[in-house]
Amino acid sequence: MTENRIRLALVDDHRMLLGALTEWIRGAASDIDMVAACASWPELLTHPQFPVDVVLLDLDLKDNLPISLKISTLKTAGVKTVLMSTYSEPNVVREALAAGALGYLVKSEDAGMIVEAIRSAAKGESYISAELDLALNADDVGGAPKLSAQERRVMALYGGGEPVKTVAYQLDISEETAKSYLKRIREKYRVAGIDVGTKVALRKRAIQDGILLQTEMPGSY
Repeated sequence: MTENRIRLALVDDHRMLLGALTEWIRGAASDIDMVAACASWPELLTHPQFPVDVVLLDLDLKDNLPISLKISTLKTAGVKTVLMSTYSEPNVVREALAAGALGYLVKSEDAGMIVEAIRSAAKGESYISAELDLALNADDVGGAPKLSAQERRVMALYGGGEPVKTVAYQLDISEETAKSYLKRIREKYRVAGIDVGTKVALRKRAIQDGILLQTEMPGSY
């Protein structure tokens, strides 16, 4: 549906990566229009297509401008920000999220998850790389881990008895992406000291954490 298309700009000063990411995202998502691929911050701001819906912004641009300034500039223009970086320093991530970034990815993330991060940001939802999320919440052992809105949806459907294929279909994502979400969910719980390795254990935990109502059974979706 054309009205739901996401206008995306990409900012990265590694031109080879810029080209590769552009092709990668174009091939991975028909609902995302890559309208600008820029090698610098000023190039983005002066681009004829700016403002866009979402900006995928390299955190490591060598321009000495504070990331919080960039995020607030984009926010003022009504643009959602997803940051990408080659490293995952928790303090930097916290600062970026506090400044208003909706997503934070490491560049090793697969195409499906980058696309999901862009879609989440467009809806105003946050999305953080699994490994970054684990680093951020390393102190929260014993409590329920923080799940993104999409992770909660996946856990509710899968815990409610739906097979992965149906979960993927209902959420309009690929089966591989649905499996990646389940892997992330299980890893987050594992780090929190909670085992949800089996479907039964995951269902039980989903009920316990209020993600799934006890009455919800397969077929209730």
